[in-house]
Amino acid sequence: MDQPAPIPQPSGAPAAARAPRNRCTIPVLASGGILMAVMQTVVVPLLPDLPRLTGASAAAVSWTVTATLLSGAVLTPVLGRAGDMYGKKRVLTAALVLMTLGSVMCALTSDIGVLIAARALQGAAACVVPLSISILRDELPPERRGSAVALMSSTVGIGAALGLPLAALVVQYADWHTMFWLTGALGTLGVAATWWAVKESPVREPGRFDVLGALGLAAGLVCLLLGVSQGGTWGWGSARILGLFLAALVVLALWWWRQLRTERPLVDLGLVSRPRVGLSHVAALLTGFAFYANSLVTAQLVQTPKTTDYGLGLSIVATGLCLLPGGVTMLLLSPLSARISAARGPRITLALGAAVMACGYAVRIADSRDLWMIVVGATVVATGTTLAYSALPTLILRAVPASQTASANGVNVLMRTIGQAVSSAAVAAVLVHHSSPVRGTSIPTLHGYLLAFAMAGGVALAACAAALTIPGDGGPADGGRRARRATRGAPGGVRAGT
Repeated sequence: MDQPAPIPQPSGAPAAARAPRNRCTIPVLASGGILMAVMQTVVVPLLPDLPRLTGASAAAVSWTVTATLLSGAVLTPVLGRAGDMYGKKRVLTAALVLMTLGSVMCALTSDIGVLIAARALQGAAACVVPLSISILRDELPPERRGSAVALMSSTVGIGAALGLPLAALVVQYADWHTMFWLTGALGTLGVAATWWAVKESPVREPGRFDVLGALGLAAGLVCLLLGVSQGGTWGWGSARILGLFLAALVVLALWWWRQLRTERPLVDLGLVSRPRVGLSHVAALLTGFAFYANSLVTAQLVQTPKTTDYGLGLSIVATGLCLLPGGVTMLLLSPLSARISAARGPRITLALGAAVMACGYAVRIADSRDLWMIVVGATVVATGTTLAYSALPTLILRAVPASQTASANGVNVLMRTIGQAVSSAAVAAVLVHHSSPVRGTSIPTLHGYLLAFAMAGGVALAACAAALTIPGDGGPADGGRRARRATRGAPGGVRAGT
């Protein structure tokens, strides 16, 4: 596919003056990804207390999480496409501004309606990772690109592991609004650092923005994810849930039909239909499911009361510290995943990561009573997540034109988000079905937790199988294997064609 010529950009600062900024580009983009993930998790320790603090019902309070999920899922592919068309740095900065504005709004109010709206604004930051990865592809030489992309992909897990204990400490020792003032200050710093350190990419995809396609995708995704996230509360067989799923099916089918007939579509479905791209999206969905179950189930398991004979009764702060080794592991192992991808290809890295995740869940099933084994199992799953999440954007970068990397990675992140939403609903259904009363409160049984681990491990194995079916990416490793096969097949060991 021909790539559009880069749009000429005005000359910036001289190279010598620009050098310090160039050195800061990767750390600034990575810190933005970590901040985005922290922002998504900081509200979790507040959920039990928000009904009392806001005077709202527990169902209304749950929308502080749901609103962020929905807006992030809807805006990620839309803003990715906007980045390809109008400038990745420009859209990235705007997303960080919306996230910061949402934090300030949360810090200034105790009204549940305003909080939900502010959290929806914060969901715009979900596009930070795909946009940053696309900037790295445009700006870095090939020898530095792999490790930088791997680090950027790992920021999702790193930020999630850091966000929970940080938020718990703030909530425990300070007014809960302080947490949002803190994220607002960090967001302001992130906006300034991005504007200073990141160059605008000259690679653009010309054309008109597909407004109708964006609205159709938004409507379909809202119906789908709202049904998935609220099914356990409203009832999976209720008229509302069934209506949402039917509406999602109809709207997304019409959206797909129209995208195929639009000259400049929001999502290039021709790319999605390619096995290298489409199977990567399938693997992203399955990996997102397996990843999310790790922190979700672990957090509930270690906080289970000791009276159950298997629970540890840990505080929310101690729970966050249990997940912290996994975040540190993701930070340290991201360069390793880049080396594996360079040597063997990203699809092998993805398959290996999914297999390691499955091994981690096997550890969880073998022993979920001892704290040290719980931490070990969670860390093994985080290790596999590092490998898998680092490989996914590399697969996309190698399979799509440079002018469409932001939108293609946005769709990949969307698939991970859908996987996480389905994981949350599935885990909740399993734990609710396998619960028993303890002192008047329904508590999930150990068998329920083990079933959730088994389900996540099975999905991780499915992700491994999907990764292995992805065609060769054409990278150095695949090229070397093709050359060796050609050499073995030629008479006398001479390479065919020479």
